[in-house]
Amino acid sequence: MGAKGPLVLPALAAACCLAGGAALAQQRIVTVAPSLTEAVCALGYCERIVGTDRYSTGPGPVADLPKVGGLADASLERIAALRPDLVLLGPRTRLGERLAQLGIAVQTFNVRNHAEQKAMLLALGETLHASERAHALIARIERELDAAAARVPAHLRGRSVYVEIGLGPKAAGAASFIGETLARLGLVNIIGAEQGAFPLVNPEFIVRSSPDLIIGPAAMLSNLAQRPGWAQLPAVRRQQVCALDAERMALLERAGPRLGEAAHMLVDCLRAFP
Repeated sequence: MGAKGPLVLPALAAACCLAGGAALAQQRIVTVAPSLTEAVCALGYCERIVGTDRYSTGPGPVADLPKVGGLADASLERIAALRPDLVLLGPRTRLGERLAQLGIAVQTFNVRNHAEQKAMLLALGETLHASERAHALIARIERELDAAAARVPAHLRGRSVYVEIGLGPKAAGAASFIGETLARLGLVNIIGAEQGAFPLVNPEFIVRSSPDLIIGPAAMLSNLAQRPGWAQLPAVRRQQVCALDAERMALLERAGPRLGEAAHMLVDCLRAFP
């Protein structure tokens, strides 16, 4: 990789150049989060990616690239073996400092809401010398969110919604990027911003909140009526549940350049309700 001094690029403020003065045309990128993989590709540099996390299955040839592990267990050795000039990390890995000690430029992102998603795209745009593309991408996402909101049936606006994303149960709160997308669609999240972005919640709280709509993974929502007290929830009684398959759930949970696409996916489900 040549002689390089340690460099960690700020997460929300891009650096002007890479360690060792690596030219963009020679840049080799490893991404360790699907949303970051998609962001690099959306900015026009998919061909620069030489390795990803195991959950990055697209777009295009990304699925066939070497995998360096998961979001929390990425392998330092596998990453280093790919000779990257830049490694993009999500919040659940602690490899940043160790990679910097090897002279590899690192950017770490923790995207929890729409503002941080925009900041991530702008920072990557600066790093990749693609600021104009980043601004255009953000504008496109905003147009897609607006278009999705315009498609929500009037009778569903103002309805209360619960989004389950994990066992516990773990929910998407109003402060999360998922919660902010729901607000753009005119829905009211029963998990308030004060409860955090992705909190574990008491099932009794959900029963008391009595949501009109429920969204979550199909595998986890298949037995809603068997959960204590849940059979009487309006969403369960009226069968107004968006049970998403693995592909659609992955789309919902990624705070990358496909936020608008995720919003339209949710609206497609909502429009099927009477």
